[in-house]
Amino acid sequence: MTKQQTPTTPETAGPRPRRLTYAAGLTALEGLALAVGGVWVLVLGLAGDPDDRQQAVTLGVTLVVLALLPLLAARGLFAQRSWSRGPSVITQIMALPVAYSLLQADSIAIPAGIAIAAVAIATLVLLINPATTQALGIRGPGSAPDQK
Repeated sequence: MTKQQTPTTPETAGPRPRRLTYAAGLTALEGLALAVGGVWVLVLGLAGDPDDRQQAVTLGVTLVVLALLPLLAARGLFAQRSWSRGPSVITQIMALPVAYSLLQADSIAIPAGIAIAAVAIATLVLLINPATTQALGIRGPGSAPDQK
């Protein structure tokens, strides 16, 4: 292959910044939490006595499948792949309304809402950090290389 077909990218150059590692870790943590929650709901739906077994199983499977997005994004962030920032940002944006709804409850769910909001905001800040975007090889608008 020629150099034009396999260009060197910043994705493979240099060490991974600490902020990117933290963002990948927090994204993986969210994915693991979704997977564990999904398995828990699924087991309770199958082994317990839920009001609606089909709804419990569906929710459990849905949570496990949704866990794939942040887990794949975390893997991509650890590997410094530029595509991985988008799914991670989407995960954080989806977590914020969940946190808000938990914060509106008058129950033990309030600490969970605080934790989810804190992790989502911290991860978003880490993902938009200039060191992270540079390590992922993401350029801003209007900064494309000149084609001559």
